[in-house]
Amino acid sequence: MNTVSFVFSHAPHGTSFGREGLDAIFSISSIFQKISLFFIGDGVLQLFKSHQSKNILARDYTSSFSILSFYDIKDFYCCKESLIERGLIDNNFILNIDILDADVLRLKLDSYDAIINF
Repeated sequence: MNTVSFVFSHAPHGTSFGREGLDAIFSISSIFQKISLFFIGDGVLQLFKSHQSKNILARDYTSSFSILSFYDIKDFYCCKESLIERGLIDNNFILNIDILDADVLRLKLDSYDAIINF
């Protein structure tokens, strides 16, 4: 197993899924040759710079996504339909992402040895 994909499908606050997913990525980044991130559903909300998590007494961990390139993680994909459904298609993202149609995203996701969902 050489390739792993992480799928973020939950909003950044309200659960710890996003923070735990990011921690898992950092933990296994030295083990696997290729790690990619996919953002679908409410997971697309992880991509925005303007979180005001202080208002809900939570730490803004999403800024940590920007250091993934130091771990040689450079493949980031986002579901176009998920962005459109939330009215977010023209926004400033924290990562340089490839926006893909849902069917293309599924095909790309199928090429990985392991898929981990957060």
